[in-house]
Amino acid sequence: MNLDFTSILPSLPYILRGIGVTLQIVALAGLLGFLLGIILSLFKISSIKVLGWFADIYTSIFRGTPLVLQLMIIYFGSPQILGYQIEPYVAAVLAFGLNSAAYISEIIRAGILAVDKGQSEAAMALGVPYRPMMLNIILPQALKNILPALMNEFITLTKESAIVTTIGVMDIMRRAYQVGADKYSFFEPLLLAGLIYYIMVMTLTILGKVIERRMRRGD
Repeated sequence: MNLDFTSILPSLPYILRGIGVTLQIVALAGLLGFLLGIILSLFKISSIKVLGWFADIYTSIFRGTPLVLQLMIIYFGSPQILGYQIEPYVAAVLAFGLNSAAYISEIIRAGILAVDKGQSEAAMALGVPYRPMMLNIILPQALKNILPALMNEFITLTKESAIVTTIGVMDIMRRAYQVGADKYSFFEPLLLAGLIYYIMVMTLTILGKVIERRMRRGD
């Protein structure tokens, strides 16, 4: 093997600038997925069958098809469907957010069902309306229980964000690929990109464990 990182290191700051792009996409997509996930999870446990069917079909579609396909449909299909080209950054946030919502909805639904039924029965006996009961009593308890699963979803989202390079978003992977093309050597910059992703994932993992410990101490 003939590895030469000395020629790649001057381009390291250029690759590192992709971290900001990656984190922005992940943060916005995660927020979108979380909000939609809450709505879908409430649809799934709703007594209104149409809402439950809609949520189940949504989850089935986004969990049953490749994420890269969803990304390409949103980006390359937007001119035909909407009449104008969506920006790559916006397409990435939408694709990851909509996909993540399907998984998060199942996580939240399981968390809600895991909350002791006595909580909701007591709230109903006291005359607490459904919406305040869910927002102030059930959901806070459910979120505390599902925090590790939500953190794993966020970590997965961070790793999968690398596929945005396929539509030209200037993330870590895209910049590493450009450096490789410029230097006629792809192995070294891709290894650096892998190291950056690894450090990001390990940081998020440690952060998740810290938050989980603090929440347990607050019990």
